Amino acid sequence: MKMDDRDTKILNHLLIDARQSARQLAHRLGVSTVTMISRIKKLEESKIIQGYSVRLDHELLGYDITVVIEIKTTKGKMLEIENKIAKQDNVIAVYDITGDADTIVIAKFKDRKSVSSFVKKLLEIPNVENTVTHIVLNTIKEDNRLL
Repeated sequence: MKMDDRDTKILNHLLIDARQSARQLAHRLGVSTVTMISRIKKLEESKIIQGYSVRLDHELLGYDITVVIEIKTTKGKMLEIENKIAKQDNVIAVYDITGDADTIVIAKFKDRKSVSSFVKKLLEIPNVENTVTHIVLNTIKEDNRLL
């Protein structure tokens, strides 16, 4: 799907408030409701919009510890390991990376004991050679909304 400026504006508005109705959004952008519904549907069908969710304050929910874990794997087993790790509840991101490590995992925890248990379980996964765990001291920005 080829996007234009109006599509970008729609996405920006939805990133700010995905609960607004197509009618409200149409009014804000100066188009008809039917046009807005059609454009949103096209963005969904093309998988640019993959779903709708809420943004949470993890610290208020008790997840005070964010960790960034570098993982080195045996050659040829990286995707299998990443898919297994990605299924864990505390994991919010898994990335293939360049450099000394093969994978970066970002996860959130309520206490150090949970972090320790998680890292030890990572090391038990076959073909995980090594991990390096970084504990985040301060979060300056954490927002996956991009546009």
